[in-house]
Amino acid sequence: MSAVIAVLAGALILVGVVYDTARLVAPAEPRIPPLARLRGRRPALEAAEQRCAGLRLRGRIDAETYQRRMSLLAHGRRTAPRHTSERST
Repeated sequence: MSAVIAVLAGALILVGVVYDTARLVAPAEPRIPPLARLRGRRPALEAAEQRCAGLRLRGRIDAETYQRRMSLLAHGRRTAPRHTSERST
């Protein structure tokens, strides 16, 4: 009986390790846009704001990235332009 419990505990630990590793490797945001975009511009911006706040609360983005994204959302844009100064040329 104790062997069964040990095997189950080991399996749960292994599943937890695989899950955590997959979350670290996965991209921070999904590639497919949310369905809020189909409802219109304002709901899409609100959904993007909620996603950004969620990423910040979970520690997936830093404070500077959070401020930049929220500033873009405040100006009605969801993504940064491709010609920003962040790119090293």
